[in-house]
Amino acid sequence: MHNFEEELTCPICYSIFEDPRVLPCSHTFCRNCLENILQASGNFYIWRPLRIPLKCPNCRSITEITPTGIESLPVNFALRAIIEKYQQEDHPDIVTCPEHYRQPLNVYCLLDKKLVCGHCLTIGQHHGHPIDDLQSAYLKEKDTPQKLLEQLTDTHWTDLTHLIEKLKEQKSHSEKMIQGDKEAVLQYFKDFLTALCDVGNLINQEYTPQIERMKEIREQQLELMALTISLQEESPLKFLEKVDDVRQHVQILKQRPLPEVQPVEIYPQVSKILKEEWSRTEIGQIKNVLIPKMKISPKRMSYEGTDKWLVQGHIAVRKPMHSLFRVHAITQL
Repeated sequence: MHNFEEELTCPICYSIFEDPRVLPCSHTFCRNCLENILQASGNFYIWRPLRIPLKCPNCRSITEITPTGIESLPVNFALRAIIEKYQQEDHPDIVTCPEHYRQPLNVYCLLDKKLVCGHCLTIGQHHGHPIDDLQSAYLKEKDTPQKLLEQLTDTHWTDLTHLIEKLKEQKSHSEKMIQGDKEAVLQYFKDFLTALCDVGNLINQEYTPQIERMKEIREQQLELMALTISLQEESPLKFLEKVDDVRQHVQILKQRPLPEVQPVEIYPQVSKILKEEWSRTEIGQIKNVLIPKMKISPKRMSYEGTDKWLVQGHIAVRKPMHSLFRVHAITQL
C-alpha cells in the first residue's frame, strides 16, 4: 500500500496530486506546482511570448507552454479518477497527518526529527526544513534507539541498581536494630514495644517509597529496552513514528537526578537505657518511668575538628504516654 501511495504523490510538493497535469514526456505534476515552476523560471512575464519553455523537473525535457499557461496541459484523468476513489476509501494501514486532512505522512523532517506530509512542507510549520525520504531516514536512524539506550544503561543502570541495594541494606539493618531493641524491652512494658514499632513503621515509610521509586525508574528502562527490540521489527513508517518517543524518554531518564543514600543511627541505645535507668528502678515504680526520646538521625562525621551533620530535618510522632515519644527521621531524598 505504501508503494501505491507513492504513485499518487506529487514529486514536487510530496502531497497527493491535486489537479494532476501531464507533460508531453508523460510525467505528471500538480497544476499549482507547475505554475510555481513556470513563474520561478523567469519566463513568465506580463507580456507573454507565443510559447513559454518549461523544463520537466524529472527528466529535464523542455515543453513549450502556450499563452494560456498550465491550463493548456492535459489533465491526467486516469490518475485523478484513481485518486478520487482512493480518497473515498478507508486506509487504516496508512498514517495520515493530524494537521492536514487525508495527507499521508510520507516524508521525514531532518530538523524536527518527525514524519510530515507534503502540506507540512509547503504551507505548514515545516516549510523550508531539510527532508529525507522514509527509507533513507530509516536506514540512518535504525541504530539510534540502541545507541541511546546504551547511553542510558552506562550512566544510570549500575548506579540505580547499587542505590536500590544500599537502600535495602540500610532498611534491613535498621529493622534488625529495632527488632533487637524490642526484644530487650518486651519484658518491661508493652508501650515501649509499641513505640519501637512506630519507629519501624517510620523507617519503612521512609525507605520503601524510595525503593519503589527506584524500581519504577528501572522498570521504565526495561520498557525502553523492550520497545527498542520491538522497533527493529517495525516497518520504516512505524519505526520513525516511535523512535522520537524513545529519544524523549531516554532524555527524561538521563536528566532525572538520583538521590544520595545517607546512613542513619538510632539513639540512645536500649541496652544503655536498661543498664543505666532500669537498674535503679524498683518494680513497683516502672509505670512512673518516662519513656525516653528515641531518635533516628543521620550519622555525624568529623570535619576539620568539628562535628558536621550529613543531613538535617526531623519528623515528630506523638505517643499517648507519660511523655512525648519523638522520632527524628532521615531527611527525604
